[in-house]
Amino acid sequence: MLLRHFLSLRDLSPEELKRIIERASELKSMRRRGDRHRPLIGKTLAMIFEKSSTRTRVSFEAGMAQLGGNALFLSPRDTQLGRGEPIEDTARVISRMVDAVMIRTFAHATLERFAAHSCVPVINGLSDDVHPCQLLADLQTYREHRGDIRGRTVAWIGDGNNMCHSWINAAALLDFKLKIACPPGYEPDQRFVDAAAEHVEILRDPHEAARGADLVTTDVWASMGQEEEQAKRSAAFSSYRVDSKLMSEAAPDALFMHCLPAHRGEEVTADVIDGPQSVVWDEAENRLHAQKALLEFLLNASA
Repeated sequence: MLLRHFLSLRDLSPEELKRIIERASELKSMRRRGDRHRPLIGKTLAMIFEKSSTRTRVSFEAGMAQLGGNALFLSPRDTQLGRGEPIEDTARVISRMVDAVMIRTFAHATLERFAAHSCVPVINGLSDDVHPCQLLADLQTYREHRGDIRGRTVAWIGDGNNMCHSWINAAALLDFKLKIACPPGYEPDQRFVDAAAEHVEILRDPHEAARGADLVTTDVWASMGQEEEQAKRSAAFSSYRVDSKLMSEAAPDALFMHCLPAHRGEEVTADVIDGPQSVVWDEAENRLHAQKALLEFLLNASA
């Protein structure tokens, strides 16, 4: 039995990543036709949430139900993960009872320790390092609207956070250019940049980053757990707002993405996120389809 985990996009080859994205669109079409597709009957996904979420919980829970399986929601109050019991022991126990585990947590090391002692696939629902499930949905969305992203230019505007790191990983795997505009002190982790150096450029001017881009994307200025930094971050990122002027620097048919939740008037203006170039609602829906394709891939690989 081949055990595969999905802790970052780097756990996939470029061919596997493309196959999952294509399969996600197939599953989306099947659902819209009303086709019943239930390959995971009798399978259970344990969902461990140290960080709360709307889209992650709903998309995984609905996805498992649509594939014929079940999802078990475990909040921080429902497990001893890293508290009264070592992570390694929790992994050994839970993975003997379910068919896959999704974890949404803070420290990426938590995922790595859990996966090292799990006998079933472990999926990263988000960590402080990366958010690979969101990138599956983003890449699916771009493909559906504009085709192959290879050779294109993506502009990331804002914090060099886990979403930025995942875009860096995607650029290396799918061979596109990523221009990152961020203020001093908020650059992405150099480990990620070094691993994809020929695909990444870090700039200070957001308008320069957006110039000619095929896709402009951003995220909130203060992520979960950084609320006490809100005032400081708002001052640092005040010139990194995605507005209509910045979008006018991009290619005429450029798309706008945001992983949500969004703060209109902060990192993006309402006329952009609710405007004709925005594909954020397709992007949000595609979390469901992309993760269904991922679950199929991982559970078939581990069958």
